[in-house]
Amino acid sequence: MNEAGAITPSNGGPVAVPTSIGHPPLPSAVKLQRLPSSLLLALAYLGLFLITRSFLFGNPIVHIDEQFYLFVAERMGHGAVPYVDIWDRKPVGLFVLYEAFVALPGDALLAYQFGAALATAGTALAISRLAREIASPAASWQAGVAYVLFMPAFNAGMGQAPVFYNLLVAVAALIVVDAMKRNEDKALVARGCAVMLLLGLAIQIKYTVIFEGAAFGLMLLARGFADIWTIRRLAAVALLWVTVALVPTLAAIAWYAGIGQLDAFIYANFISIFERGSDGARSYGRLAKECAALLPVWLAIFRAPRMFDTSGGLWPRSHSMLKIWGVVACLGFLLFGTWYDHYVTPLLVPLCVLAAPALARAQPGERWYGRFLLGFAALAGTVVPIYQVWRHGTATQYAEMSALISQEMRGGCLFIYEGELAFYRTIPTCLPTTRIFPNHLNTFIESTAVGMDPAAEVRRILANRPDVILMWAPQKLYLPNLETRAVMNKGLTQAYERYARYTLGTREYWLYRLRPNLRNPASSNAVQ
Repeated sequence: MNEAGAITPSNGGPVAVPTSIGHPPLPSAVKLQRLPSSLLLALAYLGLFLITRSFLFGNPIVHIDEQFYLFVAERMGHGAVPYVDIWDRKPVGLFVLYEAFVALPGDALLAYQFGAALATAGTALAISRLAREIASPAASWQAGVAYVLFMPAFNAGMGQAPVFYNLLVAVAALIVVDAMKRNEDKALVARGCAVMLLLGLAIQIKYTVIFEGAAFGLMLLARGFADIWTIRRLAAVALLWVTVALVPTLAAIAWYAGIGQLDAFIYANFISIFERGSDGARSYGRLAKECAALLPVWLAIFRAPRMFDTSGGLWPRSHSMLKIWGVVACLGFLLFGTWYDHYVTPLLVPLCVLAAPALARAQPGERWYGRFLLGFAALAGTVVPIYQVWRHGTATQYAEMSALISQEMRGGCLFIYEGELAFYRTIPTCLPTTRIFPNHLNTFIESTAVGMDPAAEVRRILANRPDVILMWAPQKLYLPNLETRAVMNKGLTQAYERYARYTLGTREYWLYRLRPNLRNPASSNAVQ
């Protein structure tokens, strides 16, 4: 018997027993007996999430991306159309997902945060099941723990996009693993359709999933090739699977074509990203930092002794699938560029699986791999979100600053040139522009990729006289758009007065209001 509990006879062939990590067919009664353990494990992961993120719940400024997704979803409920009324380049499926959270009874902020908790716990459970292919049960559940702990270290502690699409990709991977172990499976085409549908939905949350989708599809076709499918059948099934994967995106395209906004959809989703500028050496600095933060994972995968030997070679095809998945996920991350911290989080799913064999080592000299990985994940996953709250502000500070803004609103627009976007959703205001995400107008790397001249747009906004304008106090800024900033400074000098300062987190904000003699009702040209 090997370390994982699988039995290997003297002739080297596998013996299918209920304790095998290869998941051979089980009687239904045995399956039902295993269900409570899965539920218990999921609840344990959920509890770990709630404990480690308890101080983030109810904070409306956890991350500006999450603020934006929730804001767009709420405006969609009042008729706003993404890419037309509110511009961004994220897939529309992400906003539809958040719209579902908004539709739930109660506080929309807590709804998406609890949704993130369920998605993280579900992904951790899928990771533990995938890790059983190459590791013992004790190591497998710890692989799920590593995922829950590591996510906040890369600024994905709550509702970042990968939190949700990682679940879809992990479940798809489970189906692929199962398919790889079945010879001449009559249900392979249907299983492939299920995988492609899951990945198609994931692509509508983040387009970079296409790399993993292509890899999974090729693995399934390789399974068909091994089953001696004809070339004609392979081609037909490949076409079917690609079509299924594209269904969610094609549905979005059809909807925008139906309302006459196909050009807006195509530009935002498929063109603008290639017009975006580069931040040069800064991006490579982020990449180096992220690779260093993953050092415990790299050590666990590449330095832990006897990698992939815990199953005795019982299911080598599934082992290869996990390795290929990890490589493709890493390549997709590297090819995409920019390398913001939350872009790392899709890698955590296959990497935590691959690191699992190191997590329950009992031999002297080997235990430290797992302890280092889990200890580092726990420390980084706690320190980073605490730092982010300290930097961006608490819910109490946010409420105080919100009151300062609200007292000067006169039924017109708030304009956030710099700062937390959440004020747009918690303060009654019209929208001064369709390019509402601050970085689209205040950074030079976005200046050529938002479908308009940012400086001209800022001039138009100021001409419509927003009631209140938010800016950071003069400081060293990240890749500022100097042209739009000059327009702002000129406009503020001509028509505005600073009426308050407030430090939200570590940032000092300057709050501007129209001079009394220039106050007027909200402009009819404002985006409602």
